[in-house]
Amino acid sequence: MTKPSRLIVGISGASGVVYGIRLLEALKPLAVETHLVMTKAAEMTLAYETDLKAAQLRGLADVAYPIADVGAAISSGSFRTMGMVVAPCSVRSMSEIATGTTSNLLTRAADVTLKERRRLVLMLRETPLHSGHLRTMLNLSDMGAIIAPPVPGFYARPRSIDDIVDQTVGRVLDLFGLDSGKVTRWGDGEGTGSRRLRRVDDSGPA
Repeated sequence: MTKPSRLIVGISGASGVVYGIRLLEALKPLAVETHLVMTKAAEMTLAYETDLKAAQLRGLADVAYPIADVGAAISSGSFRTMGMVVAPCSVRSMSEIATGTTSNLLTRAADVTLKERRRLVLMLRETPLHSGHLRTMLNLSDMGAIIAPPVPGFYARPRSIDDIVDQTVGRVLDLFGLDSGKVTRWGDGEGTGSRRLRRVDDSGPA
């Protein structure tokens, strides 16, 4: 039986809505059917951080659902998908998913993803983290979720914010066996693992 080429993309209200946008853009040429759900807080963040309208963002997905539509296809385990990414994931959404007390379609879809033992990736956007956050993250990891904060890898020598976002989103897609074509991979090119990194000696001249 072939794995369905569908991926659920959730966008919550944390800062970093660009990750959700770029994820949808990166999936376009990969022949993956995208199913989008975004919270009301995400729509507010979209207005703060970009010039896109909510309708334009929904237009990047193959299917978009209202946040209150808890009877949507993605709320059922019988609707087969590759899994789900929440990009970005707020602490509130993370906490709802961890407890199973889901109040909207985004957290319901994530809960279904977990119960069906499908891949759930949460791009948690919060810092610093207190012990309650860390315990919640550990509980989710024990339940099968992948906690993937959008932390840039500077070995790729990014020259712009776009480079950082592309690298991060590409690494998230790697978790689903999808290649965005925009990831600088360690060991694949000159200066990224093809030679030993020079050690910085703090005792040397400034």
